[in-house]
Amino acid sequence: MAETTTLSAAEKKAIKERAAELKASQKKDKLEQAVMAKIAEMPEDEQVLARKVHEIVKEEAPHLTAKTWYGMPAYANEAGKIVVFFQGASKFDARYSTIGFDEAANLDEGTMWPTGWAVTRLGDAEEKKLRELVRRAVATD
Repeated sequence: MAETTTLSAAEKKAIKERAAELKASQKKDKLEQAVMAKIAEMPEDEQVLARKVHEIVKEEAPHLTAKTWYGMPAYANEAGKIVVFFQGASKFDARYSTIGFDEAANLDEGTMWPTGWAVTRLGDAEEKKLRELVRRAVATD
C-alpha cells in the first residue's frame, strides 16, 4: 500500500503563495514591493533580520532581483534562479530563521558544503560572514 503524505497548513499556504508569485507582474519594482510587504508581515524580530539580509544582498549583489519565493524574501539572478533567500522562523514554526542559498549560488566547495545557516541575530561577525557568502554566491570566476 502506498504511503500518503499530507501537507501542513503552512506548506499549503507556501504553495499558494508560489502560484500567486508566478502569476504576478515581473516588473522589478513591483517584485521588490512584494518582498518589503512580506517582511512587514513578519514578527518584529524577524523583520529586523530580513531587512538586514535585504540590505546586505542589495549592497553586495545589486544585480540580483528581489522577489518573493514561496512567500519568502528571495533574490534571483538574471536567469530568474534564486541565489539567496530568507526564511523567518515563523514561516514553518521553526526555532530559528534561516538564510539559505539555492543551487544558483556559487558556493560549491569539494563534494559537500553548507547551503543554509540558522540565524537568531546578525551582529558584526555574522554580517561580515553573510556579506562574504553573498559575494561568493554571485562570483563568476
